Amino acid sequence: MRDLFPVLRVLGMLMVMFALSMLLPFAVSWFADDGIWRIYPWAIGITAAVGLSLWVGLDHFRRELQPRHGVILVTLVWVVLPLCAMLPLVLGLGHVGLSISFTHAYFEAVSGLTTTGATVLTGLDALPVSINVWRTFLQWLGGMGILILAVAILPLLGVGGAQLFRAEAAGPIKDTKLTPRMTETAKGLWGVYGVFSLACALAFWAAGMEPLDALMHMFATVSLGGLSSHDASFAYFDSPLIELIALVFMLLASCNFALYFVAMRKGRWDGFWRDPEMRATLAVLLGGGLIVALLLWAKGVYGPVEALRYGIFHVVSVATTTGFTTVDYLSWPVFAPVLMLLLSGVATSAGSTGGGIKMVRMLILLKQARRELTRLVHPRAMQPVRLGNGVVDDRMIFSVLAFMLVYGATVITLSMVLLLTDLDPVTAFSAVLASVHCTGPGLGALGPSSNYAVLTDFQTWICTLAMLLGRLEILSFMALLSPAFWRR
Repeated sequence: MRDLFPVLRVLGMLMVMFALSMLLPFAVSWFADDGIWRIYPWAIGITAAVGLSLWVGLDHFRRELQPRHGVILVTLVWVVLPLCAMLPLVLGLGHVGLSISFTHAYFEAVSGLTTTGATVLTGLDALPVSINVWRTFLQWLGGMGILILAVAILPLLGVGGAQLFRAEAAGPIKDTKLTPRMTETAKGLWGVYGVFSLACALAFWAAGMEPLDALMHMFATVSLGGLSSHDASFAYFDSPLIELIALVFMLLASCNFALYFVAMRKGRWDGFWRDPEMRATLAVLLGGGLIVALLLWAKGVYGPVEALRYGIFHVVSVATTTGFTTVDYLSWPVFAPVLMLLLSGVATSAGSTGGGIKMVRMLILLKQARRELTRLVHPRAMQPVRLGNGVVDDRMIFSVLAFMLVYGATVITLSMVLLLTDLDPVTAFSAVLASVHCTGPGLGALGPSSNYAVLTDFQTWICTLAMLLGRLEILSFMALLSPAFWRR
């Protein structure tokens, strides 16, 4: 147990940092006078008090975190911080006479922090504005990763960042150093994230959004989260220009932020365009959008211009795991929504703010499959798996294969559990996929015109678990269940 004290000490630091993030909705509530500003000091105080007790009480357990500590910490962060994030929801909604259960409040907090964008709330337009700011701000915090933000800040407090960065980074390539120090890398990634965020907010504002709407939808766009302050999502604005701005920033956020950082640092963008994962990501997103647009036009659902507008926007929105909507796409030919949900598993890059399997894993799997087919014809052929100009190490290939095996088993197991609760197969399977991919809207009863409030508490907890597993990329959580992990 004493081996966990350094982890709990860092968790306490993160809780204090997270408490400070509640100052944003507190300030909005104060200046907008939405009537609930008094609840934020309580939420901030409770979170900070628990965090300080862990930080100060365990201060003498200072040591460099080991790899296993990083795995434990990232799991604790994604399980514990939603408990803190739900406090403004419970206190704020209770203050205006709206009750929310523990199950729904925790689900909403997990959905925000994991950038899933699923919700159990209705009447969003009538909620206190600071609650909507908090919901969307949670996505922005979780988009680039809370622990990566911590790596940029906490070295001042004596915490090494390497293990935190590796535990938090998405995708199979976790050890690539962009700078000699992980702290500089983390600051650089968050710097790019901040530049994109500012540009997106200003673009939304210039296109006609109110300032707070521009802020909230920027949070949801660059994080690829998708939570909106309106029940109608982007249909509320009914603006092709606003949809185009969102489309551009969703495409930008679906690519590896490390590429932007390196390009800006060196002042050269030629390497950016040569990256195979980035090219594949954009090709799949735009190609999928054109296919759906042609389908909608061919089937007579829309004219050519509207088919292009709605087809590309919704494919990019769902496939990048954002989940913004302007129409109920479940009324389209069934091929379209199923394709969009399947693309949400692969159409974002490692190092982006999106969820899912990541495009780099799919590229490695396809190249490995091609190598095995070649070996059937030429058993003695030496054909290394290449990605760009580099050779993929066999250990990475085995890691990707293991991930895909665990991913498939997780989706099947959780889907079968939901089927045991008599949920229809389409809703059950899409609920698990949409949650594991951190996408949000699914199929069946969980389409864009509905939300997750239709599920029972048990079904909601299964989807909550799926969101956490998706954000942890499954293997980190599974490692904790291994007896070998806990042997010293």
